[in-house]
Amino acid sequence: MSDDARAALLDKRSDLLARMAGISAAPADSGGISFGKRVGDGTSIAVERLTQVAAHEQMQAQLDEVERALEKIDEGSYGRCDVCGGEIPTGRLEVHPWAVRCVACAAA
Repeated sequence: MSDDARAALLDKRSDLLARMAGISAAPADSGGISFGKRVGDGTSIAVERLTQVAAHEQMQAQLDEVERALEKIDEGSYGRCDVCGGEIPTGRLEVHPWAVRCVACAAA
């Protein structure tokens, strides 16, 4: 299981890093952004960047969980909850191999 989990986690890490790099790249054309009385391109660009920042933060949090799950494989504690020490159900790990908390602790 841990070999399959490691492969899935490494794939997820690569995917997240690539997506985050795309978001982090400087905009191709910032143009003459102005924030006046009219809603225009500047406002649209600002809203888009705020959305990208939020998405980047979510991906960073997931990347942190992926990294922690990889550490847990190396430690031999993969499949155990970081909070309560209980077992994380196999079904949860199949869906989210980066899960480091059981369902109850993740919901809290």
